[in-house]
Amino acid sequence: MGNSSSMLTQYDIEEVQEYCQNLFSQQEIVSLYQRFCQLDRNAKGFISADEFLSVPEFAMNPLSQMVDGLNFKDFVAFLSAFSAKASVQQKVKLIFKVYDSDGNGKVSFNDMLEVLRDLSGSFISDVQREQVLTQLLKEAGYSKDSYLTLDDFNKIFGISELKMEVEVPVD
Repeated sequence: MGNSSSMLTQYDIEEVQEYCQNLFSQQEIVSLYQRFCQLDRNAKGFISADEFLSVPEFAMNPLSQMVDGLNFKDFVAFLSAFSAKASVQQKVKLIFKVYDSDGNGKVSFNDMLEVLRDLSGSFISDVQREQVLTQLLKEAGYSKDSYLTLDDFNKIFGISELKMEVEVPVD
């Protein structure tokens, strides 16, 4: 699985479907495999960050830091948070992972600033970013010195209708 010259067997499809908690249909998994093989230009069985960044929509996306070295199963699991069938908790967990860039289970003010910098580029200044983030944290009941956990993210985002959905074209 992962080599562009190989084909997915029914067993492979079912294994991937189970691995991603049945958030994608079998047809969607086949389509995702075809896309994975297109991205895996060197047919190594995994996608490098450079290959992922070759997709224009991901070039300036903080999610790109999470895909370096993903095999096909992990690629589908990563994308499963964008499925219409994914729960709010699954979506929040992915958002948290983006912000928790050092993987310590806590998100600091600086972690959030780093992601905001990636998202906004030079469109706003560092001072403006800090002001916006400080105000957002204050409104949510946190301070600049707070460290947010996954539970905090669930409290903040869990009450909203998160729309993080990507349609998988099925041929």
